[in-house]
Amino acid sequence: MDFNVKKLACGAGVFFTRAVQFTEEKLGQAEKTELDAHFENLMSRADCTKLWTEKIYRQTEVLLQPNPSARIEEFLYEKLDRKAPSRITNAELLGQYMQDAAKEFGPGTPYGSTLIEVGECERRLGTAEREFLQTSAISFLTPLRNFLEGDWRTISKERRLLENLRLDLDSCKTRLKKAKVAEAKAATAPDFQETRPRNYVLSASASALWSEEVEKAEHELRVAQTEFDRQAEVTRLLLEGISSTHVNHLRCLHEFVEAQAAYYKQCHFHMQELQKELGRLPNAFALNSTQSIAMADSASEGISSPVETDTLKIEEVQAPATGTRKAKVLYDYDAADSSELSLLADEVITVYTVPGMDSDWLIGERGNQKGKVPVTYLELLS
Repeated sequence: MDFNVKKLACGAGVFFTRAVQFTEEKLGQAEKTELDAHFENLMSRADCTKLWTEKIYRQTEVLLQPNPSARIEEFLYEKLDRKAPSRITNAELLGQYMQDAAKEFGPGTPYGSTLIEVGECERRLGTAEREFLQTSAISFLTPLRNFLEGDWRTISKERRLLENLRLDLDSCKTRLKKAKVAEAKAATAPDFQETRPRNYVLSASASALWSEEVEKAEHELRVAQTEFDRQAEVTRLLLEGISSTHVNHLRCLHEFVEAQAAYYKQCHFHMQELQKELGRLPNAFALNSTQSIAMADSASEGISSPVETDTLKIEEVQAPATGTRKAKVLYDYDAADSSELSLLADEVITVYTVPGMDSDWLIGERGNQKGKVPVTYLELLS
C-alpha cells in the first residue's frame, strides 16, 4: 500500500512538473528543445500520410458499401469478432424480381422472355460485384486499416513518449539553470537575512549546498538527455518506416485498380451478351413498327421475295427499288455468323426488309457489305 501511494505521488509530481514546463513554454517563459529539421519533416510526412490514408479508407468504404447502416452493421460484427452474414447485392435482388415478374407475366411473352434474360444478366452483374467487393476489401481496405490501427498507433504512442521525455529534459535544463544562478548569488552576495546568529552556521555551507544542488541537477540532466536521445532514435526509425508504408500502399493500390478493371470488364461483357440476346428475342414493339411498315411498302410496290421463308440467303437478297431507309446504329454489334453484318455505334447504314423475314431483323448495307442487323440496335431516321 505504501509503495502504491509513493508511486502515485511520484507520478503526480512528474505530471505536475511537465504541466508547469508546458505552460511556461506556451507563455514564452521557458526554453524548448527543438528537433532537427529532418525529424520535423519526418513527423510532418507521417501526419500527412495518416490524414490522407484515413480519408481514402473512409471514402473507399463508402464506394464499396454506400449504405451507412450496412457499414455500421459490418463494423459491429468486426468488433464482436463475428462473421457478418452474406448480403445479397442490389443487382442480384433486381434480377430476382425481374425473373419472378417474368413468371407472372408469362415467360413465353415478349416482355416475359426479355425480363428473364435481363434478370439473369443482372444476377451475373451482382455476382461480379460481390467478387469485386471481397477482393477490394482484402487487397486494399485491409492494409490501410492495418496501418491506421497498428503502425500509426505505435508511432503515436512513441511520439507521445518522446514529447514527455522532452518536457522532462527541458525541465531539468530549467532546474539546472536556476541552481547555477542561485549558486552564483550565494557565492558573491550571501543573504544576510538568513545568516542571523541563530542561523549563522547555515551561511557557511550555503555555497556548498548549492554546489551539490548543481551537481544533482547536472546528473538528472544527463540521464534525461540520454533517455530523450534513445527515444528520439526509436521514433525516428518508426517515422522513416513511412516510406515502406507508401510502397506497400502503392502495391495495394495497383491491386485495387486491377480488381476494378476486371469488374468493369466483366460488366461490359455481360451487357454486350445481353444486347445480343435481346436482339434475337421476339420483340412486339419491333413487330408493330418495322414489320408493318415493311409489309406496307412491299404490298404497295408488289415486290416479291427472292428467298424462301425458312432459309434466308443474303447473297440472293436484292435491295428494293423503293422502301429503303437510313438508320443510325445505337450500339456496337458483332456478327454471330456470315449472314449478319457487324455494326459500329453512331454509324449510319441503309436498311430495308423483305417478306418472310423475322420481324426482329432488317437487311443492312454499308457500301459493298450486306447482312442481317437486329432492329433493337438501330434508330430509324426519317
